[in-house]
Amino acid sequence: MIPRLKSLERVTLALTDLLMLVGAFVLGYAARRELPLFAAPVDPPTLEFYTPILVIQTVTLLLIFFFARLYHQRRAASRIDVSYAVAASVSVGVVMTNGLTTILLKGTGVGADYPRQMILYVWLFSVLAVIVGRELHHQVWAWLRHRGLARDRALIVGSGDVAQSILQHIRSNPQLGYRIEGVINGKPGDEVGGVPVIGQAKDLPALIDQRQVDEVIIALPEASRQELVQLVALCQRGKVSIKIYPDLFSYMAGSMSVDDLGGMPLLNVRDVALRGWKLSLKRALDLVGAAFGLVVLSPFLLALAVWIRLQSPGPVFFCQERMGLDGRPFPMIKFRSMRTDAEKDGPGWTTEGDPRVTPIGRWMRKTNIDELPNLINVLLGHMSLVGPRPEQTHFVRQFREKIPRYMERHREKAGMTGWAQVNGLRGDTSIEERIKFDLWYVEHWSFWLDIKIILRTAFQTLTGRNQNAY
Repeated sequence: MIPRLKSLERVTLALTDLLMLVGAFVLGYAARRELPLFAAPVDPPTLEFYTPILVIQTVTLLLIFFFARLYHQRRAASRIDVSYAVAASVSVGVVMTNGLTTILLKGTGVGADYPRQMILYVWLFSVLAVIVGRELHHQVWAWLRHRGLARDRALIVGSGDVAQSILQHIRSNPQLGYRIEGVINGKPGDEVGGVPVIGQAKDLPALIDQRQVDEVIIALPEASRQELVQLVALCQRGKVSIKIYPDLFSYMAGSMSVDDLGGMPLLNVRDVALRGWKLSLKRALDLVGAAFGLVVLSPFLLALAVWIRLQSPGPVFFCQERMGLDGRPFPMIKFRSMRTDAEKDGPGWTTEGDPRVTPIGRWMRKTNIDELPNLINVLLGHMSLVGPRPEQTHFVRQFREKIPRYMERHREKAGMTGWAQVNGLRGDTSIEERIKFDLWYVEHWSFWLDIKIILRTAFQTLTGRNQNAY
């Protein structure tokens, strides 16, 4: 992307925030007059009286947004993360504004009074307005990138499975705004995922200059530390951005901490985030969520059960032994989405267009509806709302022999949904990649992360964006 376009994107985002904040303040003023929460204001001042407070609050919030790096957004930032960051920043900014107006305006007779009702309304409208404004801004720039404008020229270093996966992801998400110039480190004349190999590692400096590359993505997870250092050194030209696809150790070390052994420092890379009171908090979320879901959805579940029974002979539910916490098996309950003789030749992965899937089963699997009876497993304590998806014991025996650290995903309860699933790793996809996401979840658990995964799952289900669901 041309540097001026990057600056323009940030400037337009700041202007969008400015307009939303001013609009929110005006709405807060009007709401205090028309919809008072407490006693109705008597002879309230005009809007012009609050202009100094508006200026102080707007400047304060824009500065907080800047220092919170809200103008340095990731290319594919989560809407949930952005909303959380905006709400937190606005909350801090409104409190700071209240203090600053007291310090700067008290005794001046100019806009010193900032009513409590108005503070509450302005805070609420500011959060909502900024989130909506940023989403509209994001959609406009995504539309521009989708049509080939404001794109970054990128080189992919690597020609293996990881490089092909990255290329496929970029190709299927044009809104990310990449234009792949070529692949480095393959055989000259070959293609990787439909993209030509244009050179070797030693050619990186010249290619970056010739093609005015904005970003280099190094997709060599098995490269040694020395090789990565050399590649990074070759890419350090101008303002080119460098991204490295991490190996499994990087996922392990993500929550690295320093421990002590009688005065000798040791790095702890296998800590488990979910311990003590956090277990009780997660269990409380599971109980409330499962009970609420079963009660609210019971009419829908009953109608669906009748539909399944009428369309396909056989039981409504399908129980299958899966492996959960500490490697203990449990019977997982699902709506039956396949013919009753689906596993007469043994267990196997469900693939796209699988003839064993019934017509209603195809719709249920696409929308995750077949997994709603898992709420019963959650209520009984077999599963959690969020966690690594449980596998059949038949496959677990295979995977634990071939994949390092596979069984460590069983340090937590299996989940109805998980970090791997909301990132498209479900069904007939790479087990190795799925394990990386599962282990990252186990070692980085937080209550907010569970809420985020639940919201993303609901959004993907309602919008039909479940990847690899069939």
